Amino acid sequence: MRRMDVMIYDCAIIGGGPAGLNAALVLGRSRRKTVLFDDDNGRNLVTRESHGFITRDGIQPEELKKLARQDIAKYDSVELKKKKIVRVERLSETHYELTTDEGETFHSIKIILAAGVKEKLPNIPDIEKFYGTSLYSCPYCDGWELKDQPLAIIADKNVYALAKKVYTWSEDLAVFTNGMGRLEEEEKASLAKHGIKVYEDIISGLEGGNGQLRSVRLEDGTLIDRVGGFTTPLWNHSTSFADELGCEQNSYGGIKTDEYGRTNVWNVYAAGDASLIVPSQLVIAAGEGSAAAIGVNGDLSNEYFDSEE
Repeated sequence: MRRMDVMIYDCAIIGGGPAGLNAALVLGRSRRKTVLFDDDNGRNLVTRESHGFITRDGIQPEELKKLARQDIAKYDSVELKKKKIVRVERLSETHYELTTDEGETFHSIKIILAAGVKEKLPNIPDIEKFYGTSLYSCPYCDGWELKDQPLAIIADKNVYALAKKVYTWSEDLAVFTNGMGRLEEEEKASLAKHGIKVYEDIISGLEGGNGQLRSVRLEDGTLIDRVGGFTTPLWNHSTSFADELGCEQNSYGGIKTDEYGRTNVWNVYAAGDASLIVPSQLVIAAGEGSAAAIGVNGDLSNEYFDSEE
């Protein structure tokens, strides 16, 4: 549709991960004029394989994105823009204006925030060399590949809960709090009962090569042999748009939405890791994108059909 001689999209999607891509697919099939912005800076850039997505288990993230874009390309109502959005501003009562880092502007009635989250890894020397290849954050995504191997659980918060979860895949675990976390005596006793050692010393570094962990080095020089493991990064939103627009947060720090992705802000929706934070899986994010798209299309249908124009 056009107003003021400016193209106004039905929906602009910020973020080209599974949530944004699936939202674009559903909106394309709903014949909604949609623009998808993706600057190719997703947090799965370090990931070699993605798991848990039916028919696509073990696929490389870039291959998944390639296939998704091919699906979306069949629908001429969707435009893909490899651009970074830096500002979102509401214009009057009709729509929003989105500005790229190059100063180009786009206009849209509705917006789906699907840019996901960015990770801040624990402050451990060299951890980034192993993250995504032998150290991971999600046992549901990568636990199978590490099954029955000697693993490290590195976390300063919720380390006990993470250890209990990973124990499903391997009983050869060592818990590291990096001098930060404090386990309750009952938790220590429970871990010891299952043969899990706890190291509360500061980690001075990780040793290995080509992304493959070999051992965890403690501050006193002690080496604990481990071939992989799991850690808990801190997650923050990839963009500040939710805060700037006034979106409420859920208990995990994600964007609070209803079952169709609607936020508390007029015509703003959210999907994927940006709204869920946890659990974080491709298949869940894609489903979130589909739900948000259905919410957008349903609301547009009601608004257009009931309009007096």
